[in-house]
Amino acid sequence: MTSKIKAVAFDMDGLMFNTEDIYWLTGTELMRRRGKDYTEELCHTIMGTPPQHCFETMISWHGLSDNWEDMAVESEALFIGFLDEHLSPMDGLVDLLDAMEAANLPKAICTSSSRKVMCAIVNRLGWMDRFDFTMTSEDITRGKPHPEIYLNAIKRFGLEPHQVAAIEDSQTGTRSAAASGAYTISVPGDHSRDHDFTEAALVVDGLHDPRLYEAIGLTSGVK
Repeated sequence: MTSKIKAVAFDMDGLMFNTEDIYWLTGTELMRRRGKDYTEELCHTIMGTPPQHCFETMISWHGLSDNWEDMAVESEALFIGFLDEHLSPMDGLVDLLDAMEAANLPKAICTSSSRKVMCAIVNRLGWMDRFDFTMTSEDITRGKPHPEIYLNAIKRFGLEPHQVAAIEDSQTGTRSAAASGAYTISVPGDHSRDHDFTEAALVVDGLHDPRLYEAIGLTSGVK
């Protein structure tokens, strides 16, 4: 049994939207331009981490001469360019947001992505007003798996950690959420099925899973 959940913090990439697929396209093109391969191993290593760590890992992985800031700008432009054709919400997200709003359950986004990328994604669906607040890589000094982003969200909600559910799709994000003391729910995706989710309080099959609805105090999910 869990204490009553009074707010929910969502990771964004790969959880709310199919952006891990778009990051795969982006990483593939970024490496192609340098004559390198963007492998699943590299993808899994950087998944869920903030931009500086992401690109410094890419540079080290392939012995590139780039600096991480220039790669971040190039990658961001590629990523945003793919959105119109490829972006879509993950299965179950729309119903879950609707149910949360019907129950007046506050919600926020806590993402390792930049604010520019987060806004480019959320604004394409006109959803910014659906969230009480958003937190991005610019709002923290220590990225996931450090719990800073979730600790800040819990403080902003004005709640105790056990009163906030954090929903994640990666090992890195799950570690971050669990370390904050939030009730951590993991939703493995196609890009993270082999991740370690042992630190999660609950692992579910998708955003439509009735167990997720029950855990955050909603009456039903999409069967």
